[in-house]
Amino acid sequence: MVKKKLALSAMAVLATLSLAACSSSSSKKSSSGANDNASVKLSESYNNKAKSTTAANNTTLKVAEPNDSPFQGISDPVLASNAEDSDVFAPGGSDSLFNVDKNYKIIDGGLANLRLSRKNNTATITLRKDAKWSNGDPVTAKDVEYPYEVIANKKTTSQQYSSDYARIKGMAAYHSGKAKTISGITFPDGQKGRKVVIHYSSISPSMKFSGNSFLWTTVEPYEYIKNVPIAKLAASKQVRKSPIFTGPYKLDKVVEGESTTWSPNKYYYGKPPKIKHISINVVSSNNIDKAIQSKKYDFTAPGGVMHGTDYKQLKNLKNYKMVGSAALSYDYFGFNVGHYDTKTGKNVMDKNSKMANKNLRQAMMYALNLDQVTKKFGYGMTWRANTLIPPIFTKYWDSSEKGFPLNLKKAKQLLNEAGYKKRNGSKWRSDPNGKKLTIYFGAMTGTSAQAAEYQDYLQQWHKIGLNVQLTGGKTMEMNSFYSTLQSPKQSKIDVYAAAWGLSSEPTPTQLYGVEAPYNMGHFVSKENTKLMNEMNSEKAWNDSYRTKIFKKWQAYMNEQAAVAPGSFAYTWSPVNKRVKGYNIDPSNNEFWSNLSLTSTKIQ
Repeated sequence: MVKKKLALSAMAVLATLSLAACSSSSSKKSSSGANDNASVKLSESYNNKAKSTTAANNTTLKVAEPNDSPFQGISDPVLASNAEDSDVFAPGGSDSLFNVDKNYKIIDGGLANLRLSRKNNTATITLRKDAKWSNGDPVTAKDVEYPYEVIANKKTTSQQYSSDYARIKGMAAYHSGKAKTISGITFPDGQKGRKVVIHYSSISPSMKFSGNSFLWTTVEPYEYIKNVPIAKLAASKQVRKSPIFTGPYKLDKVVEGESTTWSPNKYYYGKPPKIKHISINVVSSNNIDKAIQSKKYDFTAPGGVMHGTDYKQLKNLKNYKMVGSAALSYDYFGFNVGHYDTKTGKNVMDKNSKMANKNLRQAMMYALNLDQVTKKFGYGMTWRANTLIPPIFTKYWDSSEKGFPLNLKKAKQLLNEAGYKKRNGSKWRSDPNGKKLTIYFGAMTGTSAQAAEYQDYLQQWHKIGLNVQLTGGKTMEMNSFYSTLQSPKQSKIDVYAAAWGLSSEPTPTQLYGVEAPYNMGHFVSKENTKLMNEMNSEKAWNDSYRTKIFKKWQAYMNEQAAVAPGSFAYTWSPVNKRVKGYNIDPSNNEFWSNLSLTSTKIQ
């Protein structure tokens, strides 16, 4: 479920004056990517024992969302694609159906309970009796079903569909436009009842966990939005100006791209929130440190992008506690190797694309000095990634994979073997056909440190004779960057640096599947599809088999290098000492309700 695009996060830590120090020809030590490369150890909670006061709880909790672009303002989890939107609308509860334990396994007690039947290949979702939207309307069975219609509709703007949903009976017919309803989703006590049964051709072991790619785990306010065509839903007033929620807070106001403000939702079924007002404001990465140092904010949004350089500046503040955990995200490098066929709804590889040659892609990755960059400038918060599965998934992450440690000799050898050679005294290598080769690198605008890092990438690629230039000669605003990448077919960006915020179940079909809109580089292969299908096959109920397939997939993706790992990191936040109850453990299903304040002013 819900995979999110992020502004580049963990790797953005290089100082301009240190470029030369990070440009050696080989790594002195090739780390495996293990998370022990992160020297800082952070707690997931702030055990503040001070007493909360009634006066303090009538004040405003001030949250910063670090980002260098305005948020898009799409409140609906089905339609949102950027993590920043999720952050600024988080007090509404994200309309999540289920509670989870510390491993993201679905448990009872949330907006609904889940029962899976391997015998009948069904998922039964039962809403609690007191489930209501923030406008007082009851949450109904139709609200559970409607997200599937939005996700799979041919005219939708949602990017959440993948081939995994085809296991739901009738979903493929609905997705292709051959059916007006999804026959496999039924309502035992009617659409306004409390129960939904979803019928599958087979169910998956991943369905035990929140964030899987077979079972959508948020609700849609059907009665509130039913008159809005699905194609226009993302631009509607109901989504952008006056959305309703099922969580502890209701939205009071949206200032487009800049801020959201909140107050308690009196219809919330769970623990009543203690704080009367919340404001969430976008703060640029260049200003976030000063904003925290001057006590303008209580904390940065959980999951928000905070860099190693920020940690260096803020770690010694007396009035803030640094809280964090291994990130449910990673930075990566993507290569444009095809296009998205809008008629078939599938990604297609182009064997004649500029970046189609595997040797070229591998060489570009081996040319980068990610070990030294992250070690020297990550300040203990980042380390080179070795695969496309982050170590927070301890069972499935393969620590033995080497990834792409710096090796300029190997990079040059790979290029020579593939016919990328310097001809006629040229400074740059031409392609195997002898034609001029210019590679365009897409990168998002960020801090001055990020800009310097991009220059380091270019410098390393130039060392192996590749003429790589920034797309348009400069970095790109985040929304423009992703808009370019998500064009069905584009030739402006050949290689790019980006980041994924992941769902809490690691199946990568929604990111790299044949039908995945998020597959922005358009890498497709029979082996890739086969391995991802096997992750959730009948055999995969045996977890040792499932683990084996995940590790096999990681090795395969490294070998193909169409999408290559950049860095892993901690997700962390400075938390002011007046905040009580801050805990980002996944099992804290009442994050916003558990917060309280011990003072009327930020300390």
